[in-house]
Amino acid sequence: MKINKILIELRKEKGWSQSDLASKTGVSQVMVGKYERGDAIPSFEVAKKIADAFEVSLDYLVGEGQNAKFDKKILQRIQDIQNLDTDTRSILFDVIDTYLRDAKARVAYS
Repeated sequence: MKINKILIELRKEKGWSQSDLASKTGVSQVMVGKYERGDAIPSFEVAKKIADAFEVSLDYLVGEGQNAKFDKKILQRIQDIQNLDTDTRSILFDVIDTYLRDAKARVAYS
């Protein structure tokens, strides 16, 4: 997916207007419109501001990279889990695995 489509999707998910996004990033509304139409591509600095406003990674914003489908909250949780001691991490993974197994079973039998 191209960055312009991702911008539109994220903005609509948040219920923001182009003006809202412009004010949260310090970019003009005209430029936000150009980014969304694909007439312009944000600089790295602007892309970072946009990613921060939407609380997503730059990978997610541009739709590339290993973490492209994860928002910042998910990535932070993964980092927090990584920092746990081995026993606590093992218990947490057992709980997560149980929920995932149950969710998959519900889908399979529905």
